[in-house]
Amino acid sequence: MTIRVLIADDQDMVRAAFRMILDSQPDIQVVAEAADGAAAVEQARRLRPDVCLLDIRMPELDDLEATRLLAGPGIQDPINVLIATTFDLDEYVYNALRNGACGFLVKDGAPGLLTEAVRAAAAGNSLISPSVTVRLLAHMAPHRSRPAASEVRPVRGGARGPGGLVEPLTQRELDVVRLVARGRTNEELAAELYVTLSTVTTHLGNVQRKLAARNRVEIAAWAWENGICTSGQD
Repeated sequence: MTIRVLIADDQDMVRAAFRMILDSQPDIQVVAEAADGAAAVEQARRLRPDVCLLDIRMPELDDLEATRLLAGPGIQDPINVLIATTFDLDEYVYNALRNGACGFLVKDGAPGLLTEAVRAAAAGNSLISPSVTVRLLAHMAPHRSRPAASEVRPVRGGARGPGGLVEPLTQRELDVVRLVARGRTNEELAAELYVTLSTVTTHLGNVQRKLAARNRVEIAAWAWENGICTSGQD
């Protein structure tokens, strides 16, 4: 299947570079370009691409609102949104993740990372570049007292059980969450926890359900936000 991509960036040269890289791949096709957020949302709704590659700052409608309109909580049939960033570590980037972005891409990264990121987003995966995601979320972690695991909050609103979660996480599920937040792949999770890949998949499914998280990025964000990861852990 061909992965259909919409590119939104206010810089002509950036759009041209992204298009050249993506269109060179046999399984990826750029179906539209937009120079501002409003145009990006309009074209995305009309064309329904598999992935929207959005610049982190755009005129008319910034990526926060564009991401929310395309992939935010409550949006029926959301579109996969991939954020292109120069790795500004500020609340702006973090809010884009919370508004439904499924991953981040550093603009000056290697061309192979761009194609990898698009394929991962199209498949519903969010671990585009573990180092990018982990560093970003670590810097965005609130500088406040770390709550106990039993006091953490779910990703989104809804029915909450004891401790604020829809259902409490088991110790093994917390181990999985910590490793996901550190950028581990499923294979690495299985190796570090001495379990099978199918067991890892089961744990991740349970974690997503209990946290009301849609993907691995939201799991990682929840972990950093609630102090599940500590600086002393690897």
